[in-house]
Amino acid sequence: MAHKILLVEDDQNFGDVLRSYLEMHDYDVTLATDGMMGLESYNKGEFDLCIFDVMMPKKDGFTLAKEIREKDTEMPIIFLTAKTMKEDVLKGFKIGADDYISKPFNSEELLFRIQAILKRSQQKADPREEIKEFIIGKYHFNFPLRILTFDQGTEEEEKEKLSPKEAQLLRMFAMYMNDILPRSEALTKIWGEDNYFTARSMDVFVTKLRKYLKKDENIEIVNIHGNGFQLLVKAEEEAG
Repeated sequence: MAHKILLVEDDQNFGDVLRSYLEMHDYDVTLATDGMMGLESYNKGEFDLCIFDVMMPKKDGFTLAKEIREKDTEMPIIFLTAKTMKEDVLKGFKIGADDYISKPFNSEELLFRIQAILKRSQQKADPREEIKEFIIGKYHFNFPLRILTFDQGTEEEEKEKLSPKEAQLLRMFAMYMNDILPRSEALTKIWGEDNYFTARSMDVFVTKLRKYLKKDENIEIVNIHGNGFQLLVKAEEEAG
């Protein structure tokens, strides 16, 4: 099924050419020639990606993008414009643009950028990302509050408030409980990049988590050489 693109471009000739080019590459394109028409088209249809010119009559591309962002924070948006001032580019990204392409541009490059953005936007979120609370052996972990609670089997409970990164890392361990958490995945999602320095930082946080979890002898964070880590949680009967 063809991906649907909303193209809003006030230059009719350029818009027609670009629409034909994208349709040649199996995209279903709706063309609007001003911002007001663009918003009407958006409200009437369902789209996978939007491409907006910035300088347009009736409603400029930035305003149009803001209004769409209020309804859909996930809709991929590309700005096409002759404006190359740094302030304009930054404004576009602050609004939530996924890409910003200056005219004139290479049409093949635009095609590749569209493909990359659609691929990212369609990667389904891991359902485990929705889980907010975890049971880890004798511990209860509330991720939103970043509180790790140890159940001693009595009325008393020991609570530990984790730092944001500690909480993010423990959450990933809990999501992969008894399975291998790839080091590169944790580094990319939590630290933003996988390099020597972020890897060393992660090792420090793993050491901290081991300390927090040491009250339950059935819990162990194992280093899987060359791959990542594994949060092992033995069942009571297995431990016995």
